[in-house]
Amino acid sequence: MAEIDRRYTTAPRSRAGAGVETLDLGLRAFMLGIYNNMALGLAVTGAVAYGASVAAVDNGSLTAFGNAIYNSPLKWVIMLAPLAFVFGLSAAVNRMQPATARLVFFAFAAVMGLSMSSIFLVFTGQSIAQTFFVTAASFGALSLWGYTTKRDISGWGSFLFMGMIGIIVAMIVNIFLASPAMQFAISIIGVLIFAGLTAYDTQRLKNTYDIVAGDAVAAGRASIIGALQLYLDFINLFMFLLQFMGNNRN
Repeated sequence: MAEIDRRYTTAPRSRAGAGVETLDLGLRAFMLGIYNNMALGLAVTGAVAYGASVAAVDNGSLTAFGNAIYNSPLKWVIMLAPLAFVFGLSAAVNRMQPATARLVFFAFAAVMGLSMSSIFLVFTGQSIAQTFFVTAASFGALSLWGYTTKRDISGWGSFLFMGMIGIIVAMIVNIFLASPAMQFAISIIGVLIFAGLTAYDTQRLKNTYDIVAGDAVAAGRASIIGALQLYLDFINLFMFLLQFMGNNRN
């Protein structure tokens, strides 16, 4: 899903004379805005996921709320709503003010948290926390490499996108096959793909700044889309790592 919106093309950045310092400061502010929005989105997702899981269980049994979100047709709405938000935000962001786009992004993060709340019923809280910190450390290192490397990794995009499509197809197929071996392979490939996307998206967003620099509205919109894409990279990396690191409650 991190490939939903690629309308901002990359271009090599030119730096000359007195403009170098101004460009660097602007770029830092732009990237910091992306990371801040992403971090707030993750915080909203975590808070909603944990709160929903607490409200769903009482004395070991599902509450009325738990049955509504896990054992009723409403669960399909909750599962598909984040995808609708992603497509909607990506399609409409160029017509939104940055403040509106930010609110939609946080609403998406809340809905995503609701859809992810079941992980607290399946895995122990300790293993979820450990996986989160491993994901955060890995994401930070990969994003830092993508930001600082002099190597042009724009050629990774098509390969990673095709790999992501393949993973989605394999996951759908495995719903019917229920093969542990296939699930293991999907998890390994998923970690590799979203690790690559983290570095790739970071470099691409860094290069995007040259296109939106000087236009506060365009930069604000690009910041929200960038936060969405890195947020999705983080969430997917976390979910695939959880398949390895998560300890089942049973």
